Amino acid sequence: MEEQLSDILDNLLGLLLLEGSYEIEETDEALNVLIETEDAGRLIGARGESLESLQLIVNQMISKKLRQLAPSEAEGYKRVHIDVSGWRKQKEEDLTHKATEWAKEVLQTGQLLELEPMPAWQRRIVHMVVSESEGVESESMGEGRDRHIVIRIKNQESKIKGKKAPAS
Repeated sequence: MEEQLSDILDNLLGLLLLEGSYEIEETDEALNVLIETEDAGRLIGARGESLESLQLIVNQMISKKLRQLAPSEAEGYKRVHIDVSGWRKQKEEDLTHKATEWAKEVLQTGQLLELEPMPAWQRRIVHMVVSESEGVESESMGEGRDRHIVIRIKNQESKIKGKKAPAS
């Protein structure tokens, strides 16, 4: 699977006229790709949207390629997670720290905290951190690009108006 992934990455980076390198690390759950390039901003995009799209495309391509080459190998398919110049890792660390602070703030004030919309992978991080904080809970609300998280005291009704906090 790493060989197929390398072929896909070589082709995509070539088509985008990007110079750089990448490393692939296989874990039990996924294939993690770290791309290093001088032009990281083009791959990351605004709020990581280009990076999300690149990751989606790579996952679809590798899945299709595996099904074509060896249908039996497709059963061992692992998701591909892409990071560019450490941006995603840094974002995860920032969100983990912020989510801890948001949970503390909700506990101190007793007020519901409504976050700005964020992508699913970022919401997942916030939900995981909040779930580890005693006395508070989180819930995703809204749809599509407006999907956001509300953090509140456990069992507090979501109709209570709260304070908005920026996602990043």
